[in-house]
Amino acid sequence: MKLPGKVTLIEVGPRDGFQLERKLIPTELKLSIINGLIDAGIRNIQVTSFVNPDLIPQMGDAEELIKLLPENKDVFFSSLVLNEKGLLRARKAGIKHVEISVSASDAHSRKNTGMSHEAAFKSARKMIEEAKSYNMRVRAGIQCAFGCAYEGSIPAGRVIAMAGEIAGSGADMIAVSDTTGMANPLSVKELLGELMPVTNNRPVVLHLHDTRGLGLANVLAGLESGITHFDTALAGMGGCPFVPGAAGNIPTEDTAYMMKSMGISTGIDIGKVAVCSLELESFFGKKFPGKIHRLYSCGREIKL
Repeated sequence: MKLPGKVTLIEVGPRDGFQLERKLIPTELKLSIINGLIDAGIRNIQVTSFVNPDLIPQMGDAEELIKLLPENKDVFFSSLVLNEKGLLRARKAGIKHVEISVSASDAHSRKNTGMSHEAAFKSARKMIEEAKSYNMRVRAGIQCAFGCAYEGSIPAGRVIAMAGEIAGSGADMIAVSDTTGMANPLSVKELLGELMPVTNNRPVVLHLHDTRGLGLANVLAGLESGITHFDTALAGMGGCPFVPGAAGNIPTEDTAYMMKSMGISTGIDIGKVAVCSLELESFFGKKFPGKIHRLYSCGREIKL
């Protein structure tokens, strides 16, 4: 088994993790958590999304949060945008990195964006061109790439065709998302085996949810397929508000621990991420699904 010596974990907790929570998080606490993640060595953070605040109230402070972010040239802050209005808001806010994401599922697309898959994909390609004209760095995401809670299986050919068109549109990175947590190690390897050759050598990010408990197994399948970029969320927070039974992302601490135990570097201080996770559990008054951060709740030094 040939594995990479180093991988990049992209923290999506402040966006994907927070969006599912009903209790509104004060902007100051969001900023504190983001600064804590930076202190933990994380250098890629998706901090918010420019979406309709009536539908996702948790993201209603996007502009305010962007203004308060620390100036750190070593850290890449990004945001999710789903339509042209969101892209313009992101541009005005001064964010330099955006994710433009579209679902491979028509049913999910209609619930997530109010547009059919075909209309949303056409809009996404136009948005990528616009974002590049604004000198933004663009990550293009394909949601529900491994299946949809509404439609079931998604034809691999559709996902491959989308990836090819996205790569040709000028996107800097391509994210393949298991939005509904329906992937398994075999399906991950099969899809990536077909997808990687059509990406024009663009970095591919694997975005996994642990809905059915296969998150880290799918990470290993991704590693074996040549993936070196993974989205994670502290404590395993997150989930799509428009997916029934949505579960969190693969936990940052658990993924970093798995990498460390396999001799793969992430540059992340797991204990410092755990402090952020425990602070959020205290704020929300509940436990999140991640495992490794719980080892730090006893207050003693942990030997991983």
